[in-house]
Amino acid sequence: MLKTRIITAVILLAVLLPVLFFNYFPAFAVVVTLFVGAAMWEGARLFGLSAMAARVFGVVCAGLFVLLMYSAKPGAVNSLYGVACLLWLIRYVPSLGLGLPPLKGGGNWSMGVTFSFAVFACFFAIVGLYLHSPLYLLSVMVLVWIADIGAYFSGKAFGKRKLAPSISPGKSWEGAIGGGIAVLALSALGIVLAASFPWLRDTFAFQLQQRFGWPLALLALLLIVAASVVGDLFESQLKRRAGLKDSSNLLPGHGGVLDRIDALIPVLPLAALIGSWF
Repeated sequence: MLKTRIITAVILLAVLLPVLFFNYFPAFAVVVTLFVGAAMWEGARLFGLSAMAARVFGVVCAGLFVLLMYSAKPGAVNSLYGVACLLWLIRYVPSLGLGLPPLKGGGNWSMGVTFSFAVFACFFAIVGLYLHSPLYLLSVMVLVWIADIGAYFSGKAFGKRKLAPSISPGKSWEGAIGGGIAVLALSALGIVLAASFPWLRDTFAFQLQQRFGWPLALLALLLIVAASVVGDLFESQLKRRAGLKDSSNLLPGHGGVLDRIDALIPVLPLAALIGSWF
């Protein structure tokens, strides 16, 4: 299993890193569109669509994404980010405590449609952050990865109080707090080191601090961490309801696309919205 995970990770890095840093937008757009189609297909399965209907949905959404990616206006995209953030706040966060609607029924389809919207917003944010710069996009993703790694090790060392035992029994409050501390500490270090390493000035954390100062910047970073935890838990909740271990097996050893981006789905639109205020 570990060997498979490593091989898949190496292949993904070999494809994604050149696409990200060669700064050739058409290649980047193709890769993002493929991931959109895969994520939408997986999401449709989690909400109970048949195999054929899920495939058609994924293809249609990928085509729609391409159309909107080349025609959407900046103001409309910022509105998209704002609506996505509101959906997480008023629809998905409450579901972590209240539960999800049954797989069959209007409540399920309503949530399925809005979740598809949230996934769309995530990928639009990927494009928007990339157009700022590949490093800027990567710097937002790194915040989520740091939070995840910090939470893992903190949870292993200190975890006692379960964060959401009915959804993800392995997560603890101590782990979540440790992930937040790791993000704050490493972000602060990067901001301080930017005086000596100019390339760090093009990171999300540095620009956040420059625009809003230390208190608001640190608060925004904690909000990013909280959003990443919510995204992870919500996808776990969807999989548990659907009786699936992974969203798919597209990425051997890693599960599916949604399994890899679950924490990013709420984070990237939020970061893009905050970044629009810089």
